[in-house]
Amino acid sequence: MADEEGKPIPIHNSQFTINNSPDGDRFPLYTPPVYQDVHEAKREAIIIGAGPAGLFAALTLLEHGIKPIIYERGKEVSERKKDIALLNRNEGLNPESNYCFGEGGAGTFSDGKLFSRSKKRGNMQRVMEIFHYFGAPDTVLYEAHAHIGSDKLPTIIKRMRECILEHGGEIHFETCVRSLKAISGQPSAISRFPIILAIGHSAHDTYRMLAAEGVAMETKGFAMGVRAEHPQELINRLMYHLGKPHLTSPQGRNTPLEGEKEGVIKYLGNASYSLVTQVDGRGVYSFCMCPGGHIVPAGSAEGMCVVNGMSASHRNSPYANSGMVVQINPEDIPGDDPLRGLEYQEELERLAFEQSAISHQPSAAPAQRMRDFVEGRASKDLPACSYLPGIVPSRLDQWLPAGIGKRLQQGFRDFDKKYPGFLTNEAVIVGVESRSSSPVRIIRDPETMESVSTPGLYPCGEGAGYAGGITSSALDGINAACRIAVLYE
Repeated sequence: MADEEGKPIPIHNSQFTINNSPDGDRFPLYTPPVYQDVHEAKREAIIIGAGPAGLFAALTLLEHGIKPIIYERGKEVSERKKDIALLNRNEGLNPESNYCFGEGGAGTFSDGKLFSRSKKRGNMQRVMEIFHYFGAPDTVLYEAHAHIGSDKLPTIIKRMRECILEHGGEIHFETCVRSLKAISGQPSAISRFPIILAIGHSAHDTYRMLAAEGVAMETKGFAMGVRAEHPQELINRLMYHLGKPHLTSPQGRNTPLEGEKEGVIKYLGNASYSLVTQVDGRGVYSFCMCPGGHIVPAGSAEGMCVVNGMSASHRNSPYANSGMVVQINPEDIPGDDPLRGLEYQEELERLAFEQSAISHQPSAAPAQRMRDFVEGRASKDLPACSYLPGIVPSRLDQWLPAGIGKRLQQGFRDFDKKYPGFLTNEAVIVGVESRSSSPVRIIRDPETMESVSTPGLYPCGEGAGYAGGITSSALDGINAACRIAVLYE
């Protein structure tokens, strides 16, 4: 494989790979994957979605000599970057190519953290090895909370695509599947080829199509809230115990770290945090914490405001942001429609958009200083923020649903008890963080991974409700491909 200038791409394709940690420890050998040529293969499988689940499923099918045929609604990663640049400049949203949709899925431009709390069965280390094979740094093999970065991950995704194509797989970009029956080539049942359904959690129109075609689904628990952003310097002080964060300069900002304390940051990097508490029977917790990162516009439809976070590989921006979300259980939303959680998400996203519409900037987001939010008062102004499209003062304390807003207020108080100084008006909250996970689960057999209602359909990954990030989605895609390989034996 070669890059855009024709230069060879340095993929780790030696017979074995040895990796060394910075202190000289040697790590075990791993066997690189062997991908078969499937140009003439008669065994095929369709994959809907080119996110982590879809790409890793395709690569696994190649290992078994099965031809993957991928349909992806968005664009390939280089073209996707252009649409994201327009979105950040408030020049419009492409509903098919954005932070959610396109090659690599939502994770491509949402930080590239390779960490999962998932207890799923499978070889999570193998996921890391495959990322390493396609060019991820050695650190992904030994760091507990490995991170690639949104600036590096697109290149790795591109190499995966090139590998799939060179070995005979197919990838059809800008092709949204509007009907399972149409893509299967059959008038009713899906029987011609098995289909791996690897949609992302934001494919709301696809969920509705699946429901209309009788695919069994159910509402599952999810979480929603806001994205909170502090000066990274303040978070460093709190997490590394480098001095009281309320000691500020005359300008109201923390004074710069000096001498020995500055050296701590040099060797440890910008600090992160993981916070959790219980408020009125529901969890309130930080999610997708991005040290040295940026807040980004993550909506996928007009008239809705959604935010997310990302950080580049060096994590060196002056801001630290994290999702701050509240647990929502199916019983918290009235009704029995399996898509009612999705409707609840969209209702809040529309409300957030209405709050920022006064700016006449289509991607602007509503915001409030953190202490003002907790104490129930309007913010007279807003601090500097990493969110490029711009933030607009808004009373989130008034319009967030009480089950979310009141719990967040208490959650921030609890977090401040653990880290005094966390609750501050130097921090800003931006709304809304509503896509932390899928509100829908596509029901499948726990052993075969096949849909309980639709033979030949294998739902997997985050959009199917069985994963919660890049690594767990990739692993679920691997497992689905392995189940299909068994069918072809």
